[in-house]
Amino acid sequence: MSTDPVVVRTFLTVMDANMARSALEAAGIVSMVRSDDCGGLRPHLWMGGVALLVPASEADAATSLLDELESQPLEAEPDDGGDGD
Repeated sequence: MSTDPVVVRTFLTVMDANMARSALEAAGIVSMVRSDDCGGLRPHLWMGGVALLVPASEADAATSLLDELESQPLEAEPDDGGDGD
């Protein structure tokens, strides 16, 4: 299979893309984030979203993992019963 990078997801923010990248890398899938905003200096240039890329040979595994993560509900932090101080 090819090792050429392919886009598996497009996100609205670099932060969202980096969180997904971290999840993939924790699962052993090499990935990278691509955004065209001059390193964050010109966010108005970003029009096509922030792309998450993986090697083509890993695309199916990456897509499956991201689908699974997106289908899981977010859990709130457990309440420690304290008064907030």
